[in-house]
Parts: sequence; structure tokens; C-alpha cells
Amino acid sequence: MLAVPGPLPPDGAHYVLEVKWDGIRVLAYLEGSPRLFGRKGVEVTGRYPEVAGLEVPGRSVVLDGEVVAFDHDGKPSFELIQRRMHVGDPGAHGLLRAVPVTYMPFDLLALDGEALLDRPYHERRALLESLGITVAPTFPCHPDVVAATVEQGLEGVVAKHVDSRYRPGTRSPWWVKVKNVTEREVVIGGWRPGRGRRSGGIGSLLMGAFGPDGFVFLGHVGTGFSDAALDELLTLLAPLEVPRSAYTRELPREIARDARWVRPEIVGEVAYANQTTEGRLRAPAWRRLRPDKIPAEVRL
Repeated sequence: MLAVPGPLPPDGAHYVLEVKWDGIRVLAYLEGSPRLFGRKGVEVTGRYPEVAGLEVPGRSVVLDGEVVAFDHDGKPSFELIQRRMHVGDPGAHGLLRAVPVTYMPFDLLALDGEALLDRPYHERRALLESLGITVAPTFPCHPDVVAATVEQGLEGVVAKHVDSRYRPGTRSPWWVKVKNVTEREVVIGGWRPGRGRRSGGIGSLLMGAFGPDGFVFLGHVGTGFSDAALDELLTLLAPLEVPRSAYTRELPREIARDARWVRPEIVGEVAYANQTTEGRLRAPAWRRLRPDKIPAEVRL
């Protein structure tokens, strides 16, 4: 069961909040030899031996939860979990110590052979908490909780209706993901050609900002555009095209290979989830042009 994006529900008394963990969704079948499965039904038991060692003595359970990698500040890091998500034998690559993971169960789908999908969330949750294992915490559905996740740099929260039934594979309005995003100005340093229906135009914009080391790459943004916005951007950027990148450091080959470079004179605004250790904006979405801003004022 998946959540729909949206604002915090106004009838908070009927919801509880869970932290949006920014990890890998995993179903855990704990009966005899534990087996783990990803969202698409692929078995991932070998990838996460820490989770495969989880036991509920004397019980047979099916859990829904997320495998999470925490950084040195104790915050979930998608950048770290990416190092584990496709590795079949992490022990052979030294990743069990370098990138340890934790399983955060948040729902109980079956107990001792009985399916619980038609039980309301609050009943499933009570049974989950009775198992004696560490589970993802819940909080009251209140704006103060959301504000606290913003202060802690977390991705957001998921609001779950206390009477919601579990519907596998569906995106249900009974679960609402409330994402924390940050907005900032960026300077456009280039663009990459589009494909498919964007063929012949802009596929994504290359972003940057100015700092002590010059013009620094912040990543690329390819979502949030209307067709009209893409047409306007192409009109603005075409006269600014130059033969070489204005970024101080050379960009990765996979990004620079088909890039069209421009003088960094156009400022825009994007929303993003967080920033990687390399300084890239994660999950950016285009908001609008900012003709009121001077490029040199867009600082790191």
C-alpha cells in the first residue's frame, strides 16, 4: 500500500504520523528462514542480512517497513542506502561495516497465518507493537511534529488514517505523504536535450551557484515544467549558448556528454528535498524563473 502526496490532513484526530524514512521499502516474511521482498516482488534477502536475522520467537509474521541507512548525524540517508540496494553479498564488499542498515517495520500484514489486511490500522499497529521488536514510532497528527522533522532535516511524514485497511499495491488516500521541501534560487549553466515528447527541446536544466571556488554545479532538474515554461526557457537560453562549460570544475561525463552550455545569466527557483554530500540538490523540481535576481547574488 502506497501513500498519496498532499498536505497535512485537517482532521488530525483521525490520523497518526510516521516519519518518512527515505529508505528502501521491504516486506519481511518471518517464518522459519526469513525472506525479504522489494516493492516489485524481487527477493532481496541476501542484500540485507541484518534484516534477515530478525526474529519474533514462536510467531509467524509478515511485516511492511523500510530498510534505512543512517548517517553520522543519525539521519536517514538515501545516498548511503543506494550503496547497498543492488549488492547481493554486502559482506564480501565490506559494506556490512561501512554502510550498516536498520529495518523500521511500520505495519503488520499477517500474524500466525491470519491475514490482517482488512483490520483497521490502529488494530494492526497495536498487534505490531505487541511483538516485542523495534518498530517505527508514531506521533500525533499535528503541525508541530512536521515542523520538528523540518528542523531535523528529515524528508517528511506520512499521515495514516487510524481506520485505514491495507490494500496491497494501491496508492490509497487514507495514507498521505507530506514532504518537506526547501526552495532556493539557482543559476542555469546549461541544458540537456529532451527525448520522447520533449525531443527537440529542453529535457533538463543544469543548475549552479556561485561560491569561493567559482561557479559550482548543483545538479540537474527535469520536472516541474509546463510546456509553456520549457518554450520560454529555450527562447531565453538560445542566445546565451557558448561552446564551453562555465562551471569551474569539469562535470561528470554522463552529464556533460550531450549538454548545451550557456552563459550563467538566467536565474530560476527550484524546490528540493535535501542536498547530497557532493552538494547536489536531491529530487529538485522547477518552480519558476526569477528575473528579479542577479546571478552573482545566487550563492552557495
